[in-house]
Amino acid sequence: MKKFVYYLLGLLLAILLAAYLLDYTFTAFYTNSKPRNKIALAYTGTAQEYDVIFLGSSRANNHFVPQLFIDRRLTAYNFGMSGSRLEESALLLQLLLAKGAKIKSLIVEVDLNINSNGYSEGTRANFYPYLNQSDLISSYYKNIADFDKLYYLPFYRYLKYDAKIGIRELFFTVAERPSKNLQYYGFYPLKNTGKDMKYDLSKHYPKKNRAYETIKKICSENHIRLIAVTTPMCENVKNIAYFEEVMKLYPEVHNFEDVVTDEDCFSSCGHMNEKGATVFTQFLLDKFFK
Repeated sequence: MKKFVYYLLGLLLAILLAAYLLDYTFTAFYTNSKPRNKIALAYTGTAQEYDVIFLGSSRANNHFVPQLFIDRRLTAYNFGMSGSRLEESALLLQLLLAKGAKIKSLIVEVDLNINSNGYSEGTRANFYPYLNQSDLISSYYKNIADFDKLYYLPFYRYLKYDAKIGIRELFFTVAERPSKNLQYYGFYPLKNTGKDMKYDLSKHYPKKNRAYETIKKICSENHIRLIAVTTPMCENVKNIAYFEEVMKLYPEVHNFEDVVTDEDCFSSCGHMNEKGATVFTQFLLDKFFK
């Protein structure tokens, strides 16, 4: 019996040591390898000086074309992340500034993403490789339900979010496999043109958003020019008055949902294709950066 107990204790110790070793290895590779996503770029990349950056969800990632700004000799990068909420955008902005980035202007998409104060589980996972290294990230997430397990249990976060930060993504990171997330200065162009497009906003109601308030506060404290905008949708939208409600809630938001209306400029009702994104970005460039 005593031998069996010793065997179990030895097995548990071996598993614990293996978990610590794997955790250390994964974290070290993610921290010291070439970035494959925008969160890694903000945390591990070199601090840059930007004339303008873009933040938001896929409606930022697919809608803002930094190359048009660069052609006018303005440094620009699109840090929009598909599937993300403003909660992740606010933390990404803080990471950039903590790294030493200098930002003159921030264009942030504020429209469908203030329908709630929610978060993106998938996007949030991309911060977790740095959870034990960054006081900023750990303090940001200290009140989430399973923080203790994510922070204290070795390798737990890599197992739970295997699809995002597990062995497959680690292999691609170590192999420096190119990522579409970082091409075209962060802009992800949609190539197709949609058909019979429509969108229902009848159950959407803009609400005061804590993360957007945080972004405003950060910009004020760091003397960053904040330009909050809504981005275009196709013409067949139920309850298009949603965008007017956004402006009532936040009068500083520029409502540009109808700046682009041609159907051949949309990939889906909520997302412009590359042609539409180019038209819209040119509009922003001419309006705010003459």
